[in-house]
Amino acid sequence: MSNQSALKPSKVLEGVHGVRLVPHSPLTFEEIKHGDLHQSTCESLAVGTSQLLILQRAWQQRPPCLRPIHSCVSGDKTVAETIANVLTSLPFIALGLQAPRKNLNCKLYANSLIGVGITSSLYHASRGKLRKYLRWADYTMIATATLCLSRALRNENPKFLMAASAVFLPIQPLMVSAVHTGMMEVAFAKRAFQDPELRVAHNVHKMSSLLGGALFIADDVFPETPFLHAGWHLAAAIGVGTCNKLLE
Repeated sequence: MSNQSALKPSKVLEGVHGVRLVPHSPLTFEEIKHGDLHQSTCESLAVGTSQLLILQRAWQQRPPCLRPIHSCVSGDKTVAETIANVLTSLPFIALGLQAPRKNLNCKLYANSLIGVGITSSLYHASRGKLRKYLRWADYTMIATATLCLSRALRNENPKFLMAASAVFLPIQPLMVSAVHTGMMEVAFAKRAFQDPELRVAHNVHKMSSLLGGALFIADDVFPETPFLHAGWHLAAAIGVGTCNKLLE
């Protein structure tokens, strides 16, 4: 009697239109649920791993400006190269002495140019273990000069940018130089467009920048070619000299 009453609800429901009874199997449901979860987890891990490998490969192939400085360049192989590189570093000292000093930011920039000339001279004249530390000081001093120039040209630069530049200055000086040199180029172009008297200086600046960039790349690609670095010094000095026109 009890068995028949237990079966009656099923038969009654089966007779209702649109109702279909499916055998209940909690175990099967749990197995399917866990199986799908396991498959989705594996797929997520595979995608995450592939993305990590792509990022790692991209970071390994990053440009030199994003790499820390660990060793010294292969320049100054001969006494003649050393003398040429030291002599072509001295114009930066002269440019620093002649730079306008009308306010504190301009004074800091002028003194940083003097520091660039002194540090570059010491680096190229150095040998041995001290050389790699002076190379770091050389690039860091160049980055400091670009940072000071950016501050002298535009005192209202974002505080976050200036703070980040100060943090990365000792560990990524080339990156700091690239960022603030780009800002200076934009400011120079705008000023030259507004002031016709600056257009000649800006044209000279553009030519010296293009020549300096080509020599800088050539010095890295063809390290055995002598005097490329000295040529870059001269092109950079001409470009810096034109930048002083912006501060007058």
